[in-house]
Amino acid sequence: MALHLNLLHEEIAEHRQRQRDPLKIGMMVLGVVAVLMLAFYMWKAYQTLGIKSQLATVQADWAKVEPRVTAAQKRSAELTGIIATTKVLDGIIEERFFWGPFLQKLSRCVAPNAQLTSIDGSVTEANKLITVSIEGIAAGREPRAAAEELRQLLAEQLSEGYRDVKVEFKTLEDLDTIVDVAGENMAMARYILGVSLNPSTTNPEAAASPAPARAPKQ
Repeated sequence: MALHLNLLHEEIAEHRQRQRDPLKIGMMVLGVVAVLMLAFYMWKAYQTLGIKSQLATVQADWAKVEPRVTAAQKRSAELTGIIATTKVLDGIIEERFFWGPFLQKLSRCVAPNAQLTSIDGSVTEANKLITVSIEGIAAGREPRAAAEELRQLLAEQLSEGYRDVKVEFKTLEDLDTIVDVAGENMAMARYILGVSLNPSTTNPEAAASPAPARAPKQ
């Protein structure tokens, strides 16, 4: 058998030992990790720059649009206030009571032998109830009957345009005065009518076009 002598055995062993040195291997791994982290940081930095560029563009666009948006918001607030005020005014207009149609109906009920001396009306804010006090005098062979005819006719006329109509005598008394009506002497009576009604119309057409009144009996 041939004998082989390795004179470099110790140097080769030292070289292999150095290659297997843990510190050196650790430094190499650390260097690789550092390179990867640097690459990751640079990538994130690039993304951040892109986002900042987009943000700057959006801010520039917003700076151009912001005055118009602010003006639009201000105008919207003004219009909202106007609409709210309009709704309040519409509610007041819709809920108010018109005395003209009431007086027109009343005038249709007054016959030549009846006279109105005073009218006093009011509106109750709580329930919007209309109350009217009508004072006058009536003449005829039976003046009380003439006043009653006026009361009934007024109740009929008002019922065609309003709800919950009540027409009642507060006072009805004979007077000693004699008056000449169409060449005839007739007695007189003084009356005070209390009228209450709900202004909500039951039939708008009837309220707009009241039926012709029939003349009271004398």
